[in-house]
Amino acid sequence: MTYFIDRRANAKHKSAVNRQRFLQRYRGHIKRSVEEAVNRRSITDMERGEKVSIPTKDISEPVFQHGPGGSRTIVSPGNKEFVEGDRLRRPGGNGEGGTGEGGASNQGEGMDEFAFSLSREEFLDFVFDGLALPHLERKQLRDLDEVRPVRAGVTRDGVPSRINIVRSMREAQARRIGMRAPIKRALREAQEALQEEEDKDPVLRNPTRIHQLKAEIERLEKRLEAVPFIDTYDLRYNNLVDQPQPSNKAVMFCVMDVSGSMTQGHKDIAKRFFLLLYLFLERNYEKVELVFIRHHTAAKEVDEEEFFYSRETGGTIVSSALTLVDEIITQRYSPAQWNLYVAQASDGDNWDDDSTTCRDLLMSSLMAKLQYYTYVEITPHSHQALWEEYERVQARHSERFAMQQIVEPGDIYPVFRKLFRKRIAQ
Repeated sequence: MTYFIDRRANAKHKSAVNRQRFLQRYRGHIKRSVEEAVNRRSITDMERGEKVSIPTKDISEPVFQHGPGGSRTIVSPGNKEFVEGDRLRRPGGNGEGGTGEGGASNQGEGMDEFAFSLSREEFLDFVFDGLALPHLERKQLRDLDEVRPVRAGVTRDGVPSRINIVRSMREAQARRIGMRAPIKRALREAQEALQEEEDKDPVLRNPTRIHQLKAEIERLEKRLEAVPFIDTYDLRYNNLVDQPQPSNKAVMFCVMDVSGSMTQGHKDIAKRFFLLLYLFLERNYEKVELVFIRHHTAAKEVDEEEFFYSRETGGTIVSSALTLVDEIITQRYSPAQWNLYVAQASDGDNWDDDSTTCRDLLMSSLMAKLQYYTYVEITPHSHQALWEEYERVQARHSERFAMQQIVEPGDIYPVFRKLFRKRIAQ
């Protein structure tokens, strides 16, 4: 059996292979720590890593040791307090028990846990573990402005950094065989003729002929040695050409209700949800564009600053935002070239007859163009007409439409995982 040991240096002298094994082995511990971190910190801090602690008892390894062996006799001293069969009381929590090593300390550190740091990529891998974007499709490229160098065979000219060693050695081997073959044939014939001449009777030998054959053999041997192992003629280089590359492109429409019933707390929750979704889309698409739409009685496309911090308020007509989304898709984002996602956040309030209009607009126009539509209702109260109409849309487009309720900031991450959990193929 052959073993291959990878001794390539990793960053900061760490073994990437062993690190991946460690992360896989303690995946359960790390995942729980990551979920606690997500609930504990702001979503705006998602792009940094996390420090994770694992109890020492869970990373201890079993060990083998030699026993005393043989037959032996042991005398164990007794005591006056306990006899066989007594049950011992569990140590209390007033400092008499515990697994720590050493006494009390004011430093807040002990030996009970093993702590290590997750990188940003590792942290996000655990955050989005088990999630998937439904209907992720590769669209046609609208503008061929993205190119990538790709292999296109080999060429005789190039720079040293692109030399193809295997092809170069193969060409050198073929050249040596072709150049040395006639020389080796002539050398073999000369050696056979010399041997034949030397095997003759001394009286019949021709000294002049023998001298000529030895000179010819020496000349041919020098010609063989003169054939170079590799020549500039043999060198081959990898040929790279710039090829237009279709890219995965997505558009995320952030739709938020800014009516008077939406408090600043509601808007903060919506912002965290949008940021989490944006990070998720970035991990699945090469290019992600954002479109921010605020609405009360009228909808308007705005920039990010105005979207989250503008103080403009009013009544609530949700259909105005959906109509604007449809218009923007028609004008700027062809469904044949872009993956379209809509994330809507609202407290559930809407004008009396407008909820039916929203349902009709989604069913007749929008849902056929979108990859996914998510609706989060930020309210602790019972659902209203908009939720009921959206339930009808979900019943018809269950694979592309999802809706959940958020009551407090701690619900954001669990709700997000419900909206984008992996679905088993039917």
